Parts: sequence; structure tokens; C-alpha cells
Amino acid sequence: MALRESDPVEIGGYRIEDRLGSGGMGVVYLARSASGRRLALKVVHAQYADDDEFRTRFRREVAAARQVSGAFTAPVVDADSDAPRPWMATLYIPGEDLGTHVRRHGPLPLPKLYELAAGLTEAIRDIHRAGMVHRDLKPANVMLAEDGPRVIDFGISRATELAASDVLTQTGRVMGTPPFMSPEQFSSPQDVGPAADVFSLGSVVAYAATGRGPFDSPSPYETALRVVDGTPELDGTPSELLPFIHLCLEKHPKSRPSPDELLHLLRDGELPDPRPETEPIPAKTPAPRRKRLALAATLGTLLLAAATTLTLVAVNVSPTPVEHDLPLGWQAWHKKSRDPSVDAEPMAADGAFARCAATGRSLVCAGDDIMATRFALADGANTWARPIDETADDLAGGDQGTIIAARDGRVYVHGADDADVDEDRPPSRYTIQALDAETGKVIWKTVSGEGEVATEPSREQGLATAVPEGVIAVYGAKGQQYALLDADDGKVRWTRPLPAPDTRICLLRSAARNAYLVCQDWPESGAGGTGVAQLDPATGRARWTVRVKGSQDIVGQADGRLVLLATKGSHRMLTLINADSHIVTTVRLSHAQPAAGTPTLLNGTLYFTFRSGSVRAIAPDTGRRLWESNSTVESPGPPTASATRLYLASPSGRLAVLNRRTGTLEATLQGRDDGGTADSTGPGAPLTLVGDALYVPYGIRSVYTVDARGL
Repeated sequence: MALRESDPVEIGGYRIEDRLGSGGMGVVYLARSASGRRLALKVVHAQYADDDEFRTRFRREVAAARQVSGAFTAPVVDADSDAPRPWMATLYIPGEDLGTHVRRHGPLPLPKLYELAAGLTEAIRDIHRAGMVHRDLKPANVMLAEDGPRVIDFGISRATELAASDVLTQTGRVMGTPPFMSPEQFSSPQDVGPAADVFSLGSVVAYAATGRGPFDSPSPYETALRVVDGTPELDGTPSELLPFIHLCLEKHPKSRPSPDELLHLLRDGELPDPRPETEPIPAKTPAPRRKRLALAATLGTLLLAAATTLTLVAVNVSPTPVEHDLPLGWQAWHKKSRDPSVDAEPMAADGAFARCAATGRSLVCAGDDIMATRFALADGANTWARPIDETADDLAGGDQGTIIAARDGRVYVHGADDADVDEDRPPSRYTIQALDAETGKVIWKTVSGEGEVATEPSREQGLATAVPEGVIAVYGAKGQQYALLDADDGKVRWTRPLPAPDTRICLLRSAARNAYLVCQDWPESGAGGTGVAQLDPATGRARWTVRVKGSQDIVGQADGRLVLLATKGSHRMLTLINADSHIVTTVRLSHAQPAAGTPTLLNGTLYFTFRSGSVRAIAPDTGRRLWESNSTVESPGPPTASATRLYLASPSGRLAVLNRRTGTLEATLQGRDDGGTADSTGPGAPLTLVGDALYVPYGIRSVYTVDARGL
């Protein structure tokens, strides 16, 4: 990554040469010592420098890294926890991190997977022997060095002997990266021990084998539910490694093997039994231990017989479930957004929200001339609202507002800025903005297009999408380019021309954290096909491109394959594109679905919803209809789902709860009239599920929330 004007020339006497990356807590630079040794120098973001708790955590990171430095980690060279912006320098490890490598090159082959599993197991064994728990083992924290994997970043590690009175474990914060966290990190974070790293190890190896985490979900809250109670999705994992991964992913910490036992399993195909060979297994051996020994004995034989295909049914010992998983201080509420007008006359509110999204302690909604408005998740306090257009005149047609993405305490939205007709500038200016979800403060604001033919950067219309690196959007006065706006500062990092705008319509889509450019041929062109390209966020160029027949669009991704549907006519076929191999297959639906159905892909199931309230569930891998049900909800918006239930709501807020497995209607809730009746014939807005708290947009700029487990 190129250095920016704002980057320092040197830190702590070390010359800065390049940017290696940027994350939620800081920036990592490539630096060089006076002797010429290359270093990875981590500098925390300025906003955290005045946070005493953060400084304490950073000191702990330095101390932890010093204790475990060795053959399997990055040795600490120097650090200053008391600097205006604390920093730490470690030996630079050439190579890619595991996440980047898998995104660029696909899953690792079996021999490399064995090397990775063994190397990471040795690394966490050494970390635990030093009395530490890493607590954030994930692909981004695994460097693929020439001599084997190295574990880096001890930002949230802690000494295993720390007492329960440690203030940093008493704050109630859940620390880690949800797809790679252990169940106990969600349910009892104060009790996290070495076994948590073993669980994360299993998730990381599964990711390296398939290109996706075993508990991946678009929502971090759904991911948490899957980690705690769900079954890991391991399709595509080599059978030889399934025993290793399944044992790591045991739900109960005491059921997981130690690193030494895992190394024994990798070497000999079975777990060691600590009792003498002549000693029988006692009848009262603890159940987790008995199960592990029996499972290892069975799987050890299968490991050595690699010619057979292994099918494993894992019996999970789950931790005691939490009765309710609600935001801190939550209570049932229903609220209406304030009018965001500032300079103009108060707006005539007559529309519903187009979309809401949750991040941190905030639910942020947009639509009906509102660029964004914030409700507190706990009590619904409507603390701020911003209009689409900050000017007095409202000349532009783009007044609906939508949220492009919400994450890490900020929301990406689009805005419009109209000029008086006699002003010496284009009549319309469109922007993409990053807002602080808690305060509404503009973090950055970037013009994406201006002029009479500029395009509004709408997520719903496929003109903008979010990736971890920022926002990719249609760009320029005539909307003939697409560009990446950096997540940190909104600056344009690259632009690329949209292909053949006169003969194709191109849409920006995202699935499983990857961005795609979907270009559909105009019917007049005679080509009649669709090009699907996965974009490299570093350059905007296509990593790969495939063409499929007809005009199609991406619905989502399931089991590592993109799911596409025709954009016109009834739905009789699904097109599946393997995101790793790019192989295209088609699946015929057992029952054709009318064009009027709205498709939504959730947790591996494709749902079609209809204005009548009918809902149909389809298995995308086979095309088989799983069930059909009448939700009793008129004009439902896109559904949302938990691990076991499907939720739909009407524009008036009437709610239906369906069993995801059978389609049975389990509960309903009457609509509300206190929000008014929106002047719209469209469907309701998507629902938002935060733990057990379900947030339902309804009426005119209104939202209510209920405890989903009470329905």
C-alpha cells in the first residue's frame, strides 16, 4: 500500500518505507532500523491514544508478544506504550497473511493444510506454555512465512493467571473476531482460557481448506448464534482433516484436545490415551473425555485409510444457553424519527424507511428524504437525523436515501446536494458519506458524481457496495467509471472504466465479503448474456470473469457458490458459480417460481416472498422446494432469519414468525397505526435482528422492537 501525505517519515527512530495495512485499532507500516533490518511497526489510531483502558491493553499486547516471541511468532524489537500514539515494532515477516492468500489464490492444498495445522498448533502450544491466551486467532493474524506459519497481533491476549478482578475482563466487552471466536467468548468472556485458541484454530484451518469460515453469516449476531449453538458448515473440507477440525470445534472447552494431543493426532492419526494400555476405560470417566477418546479411536483408523470418504457426525456439548440475548438495557419500544430538515421548511413525511442496519449501540435507518437517522438499540432514543439534501432547494429526484453498509460503529450512506438553478455549478451533486453511528458526525464525504446525468450511488440499484477496504461505487460525471473510496478517509484509491456502457448495464454486488461486477447485455445488443467478475479491491481489476446465459443477477452465496437468478420472467433455473474454481453449474427448480416472487438468500436457503403473503423455501444446491407457507402478512419486505426462525413484516408492521425447517406459522403480531400510513405501494423494509431483539420498520419513518424469543 502506498504511503499517504499524512503518514509519518519516521517513528521511534525507525524510517517508514511503506504501508502494510490498516485495521480497526491502528496502522501497520514497513519500517527499517539503522542497521537495515526490516520491521513491521504498528501505530495505534489517534482516537484511541487518550483512552486509558486502550493504553493498558496495548501495554499488555507488548508484554504478551515479548513473552511468546520465538519460532512461531514475530519477535518484538522495540515499543513505546507511552508515546503520543503508542507503537510496537516487530521483525517483519515477508509473505501474505492467510486471509489475503486464500482470497487471492483459493483454499490451500492438502499438504499445505497439514503444514498449516501443525504449525499453528505448535504456535498456540508455545503461547499457552508462556502463560498466555491469544483470543484473536484468525486468518489475518497468521502470516505465511517461508519456514511455516507465524502468529501475530496479541492485541487482546491476556495472561492465563489473571484474576477475575482484572478490570479489562470486567467491562462486559466481547473481544475478538466473531467468525473465529469460541462459544465461551460470547457466553462467558471472563472465563476464556487456552481452549478458546483451540476452537479458533479449528475455524482457521477450516477457512484455509474451504475459503470460508465454518460459522460465516452476513450478520455478526447471527454468526455469534452459529458459533454458540450451530453446526459448523464444513462442506469441501478434505476428509483427512475433518477429525482434527471437529475436535477443535467442540462447543464445551473441556471437550477440546490440548495442542499436544492435536499434534499427536496429526502425527499418528489418533489422540493419546494417558492411561496405561492395560487399564480399561472406567465407567465413570467424564462424558466429554469418553466421547473424545471414542471419537479419536474411530477416526484414527479412518485417517489412515485415506482412500475412503469420511462422514462425521459430531456430538456437541453446548454451554448452558443464555435465556435472553438482548442489547444492554433493552426494553420494548416504538419510535418515530424526528424531521431532519434544517434550512428548509419541515418535510412532509409520507414514506417508510428503505433500510435499517445495526452497528455498535445504534440502529440507523434511511429513506423518505432521510439520509440517515439513529435510534438507540436499547430504548429507541432518536438522537440525530440528517436529510438527503442539506440545501434549501430540493430539485434532485434522489430523495429516498439508503444505507450502503454499517460496521465498526459507522454507516456508509449517500447524499444529494442541489444548487439553485442560477448558481454557476451543476444542479445536482451526489456524495457518499461515512457517518459516526453514535453521533451522526460526518467522518468523510466524497463526491461521487455531479451534473445532470450523474448517478445516485444507491445500494438497492446496484450502484454502490461495501467491502472491508471501503465502498466501491459508480463514479464520475456521467457514471461511466467505478471507484474505491477508502474506508479510513473516503479518498479515491483507484478508478476503472465500466465495460461497454452503451451495450451493457453493470451492477455492483457483494457476497461473502467479495465485490462483483455483474454486466448484463442490453436486449438490443443481441448478445443476451451476463458477465460476472470478482473484483480485486486493491486495483479494481477482475480476478476472474465468467459468462452465463441470459440476463441474470447475484442473489447471494451459499456453500461457496454464487447463486444467480434470471432478472426477467419466471424462475425455472438457478445458476451456481463456484467462487474458488469459477465452475458454472445450473440447477432446475422442482417447482417454477413466478416472476412476481422476491428472492432472498439467507443462511443457505433461498426464499421467495409474494405480495399475498406466500413464502416458498428452496434448497439452492438441488433446486428442491423445501416448503410453502402462508405467512398471513401482506406485501412483506425481505425476510430475516435466526438459526431456527424466519421473520417477515408488512408495511404496517404486522409480523409473522415461521419455522425455518418446516415453514409452520409459529406466531404473529398485529400491525401498528401509531406510525401513520406510508404513501407507498411497495413492500416493507427489511427487518434487523440483533441477538434476540427484532427491529421492525413500519408506517412513516417508524420502528418498533420486540424480544423475538417471546413471540
